[in-house]
Amino acid sequence: MSVPQHSDSSAIILFGATGDLAKRKLFPALFSLFRRGLLPEKFAIIGTARKELSVSAFREYVLQTLREFGRFDPAENEWWNKFAPHLEYVSVDATYGESYSRLKSTLNRIETEIGLSGNRVFYLAVSPELFGTVSQHLKTSDLLETEGWKRLVIEKPFGHDYQSANELNKEIRSVFKEEEIYRIDHYLGKEMVQNIEVIRFANSFFEPLWNNKYIANVQITSSETVGVEERAGYYEKSGALRDMVQNHMLQMVTMIAMEPPSRLVTEAIRDEKVKVLRSLRGFAVDEVKKYVVRGQYAKGVVGGTTIRGYREEPGITPESTTETYVAAKLFIDNFRWAGVPFYIRTGKRMPIKSTEILIQFKNLPMNLYFNKYGDLQPNILSIRIFPLEGIYLKLNAKKPGTDGVVSPIPLDFCQNCEAGYNSPEAYERLLLDCLHGDSTFFTRWDEVALAWKFVDPISTAFREEKVELLQYDAGTWGPAQSASMLKEDGFRWWPINPEKELHEEKEAHFVRM
Repeated sequence: MSVPQHSDSSAIILFGATGDLAKRKLFPALFSLFRRGLLPEKFAIIGTARKELSVSAFREYVLQTLREFGRFDPAENEWWNKFAPHLEYVSVDATYGESYSRLKSTLNRIETEIGLSGNRVFYLAVSPELFGTVSQHLKTSDLLETEGWKRLVIEKPFGHDYQSANELNKEIRSVFKEEEIYRIDHYLGKEMVQNIEVIRFANSFFEPLWNNKYIANVQITSSETVGVEERAGYYEKSGALRDMVQNHMLQMVTMIAMEPPSRLVTEAIRDEKVKVLRSLRGFAVDEVKKYVVRGQYAKGVVGGTTIRGYREEPGITPESTTETYVAAKLFIDNFRWAGVPFYIRTGKRMPIKSTEILIQFKNLPMNLYFNKYGDLQPNILSIRIFPLEGIYLKLNAKKPGTDGVVSPIPLDFCQNCEAGYNSPEAYERLLLDCLHGDSTFFTRWDEVALAWKFVDPISTAFREEKVELLQYDAGTWGPAQSASMLKEDGFRWWPINPEKELHEEKEAHFVRM
């Protein structure tokens, strides 16, 4: 996983340069990398889209996006003045092969003027339906004929099921080699997701316990407070299952459950993640309802404000059966994890926005402290990914006083609570990894394929209405059946965003006797 400190001179060709992803994430990430001195000394960013824009108008557009979405300090305009000359623009209709000649001539001119070495990153921030089309046009227009390396970055969703993903992969692979394809999952760029490896493999008191002998269950939550917003067209086709479970949620499962890699190198790490997906117990269509809860948010009241239901959102039909919430109980059938349930849940219009992984350790024998010296709770390790980054460990200790009462105490480390500290955005890290040629935290084709093969039967069960679509009020934690799924196993969902719980536990532990 070691990468060079500086990447080679490169041209970054950004398709969809006037789109939402480029505006909110890519331009702020590239500007931040530039300010931190992590982009090559010689580089060019060439934006392309169907819209006709002059180069000066494009640069003004990027400046406005940085002011709105980036870490842009108006008092430091000299950074922008240095960054702006690296921006170019050319209008390209991605579906029309002839227009790629304009991109080719612009790219050749810029590489000659700046003295670039021919390294090219093609970032497709466009509709997934265009991935194959753009790849083929890049080939036929000779844009891939270069003395340097070439890399293709594509966003999810990669297909809408295994068959479509496989067909798309064949089309792209007819142009690019597998090692040239960077399938981006921005969750893998988050600081604490990448920190999972270190927490596990660099601490002797965790790795020996990281198995079915000591762990009772694993809970992974990714919750959003927002509704569908302006993504009705996309979301109606995907739903929470395709939008979140097939990629983000399963990627976090693999990071938690993987075996130690033989070496900290890209393919060794990705090999272990693939092994987890191969061990993931699949569901037959008729048994999905035993392991999966499906929900859709209805009208609710949040903070005194009435929130409309999903079927009342603009662009959504009143009869929509698209799920906005999925909870599931997963099993990894290998030696390490046999019998340990992995509970996952993701949804919209939930009480807080948070992404968190909780590991609940098994209880000790209760003969010593059970029902005698207080409430003996299980030990919990929480890996907090967003918005707080850090680790939270719940232990049992004696409360100060003479009665020997045992109460839970928290050990809490918040990484991004320190004044002046900002973790790099996920896209910053992943863009830099791509420039360095490090694909560790990008998804390989066999990962994508196995994830779709797991999700497809669930999707079929949803489509055939073999799993009831349950309504839940906006601002709640989803259908009650989600909690029942854990209760049947003797567990419960542990609180997410433990700041309130942390405060209460500290107060309870240090209360004056």
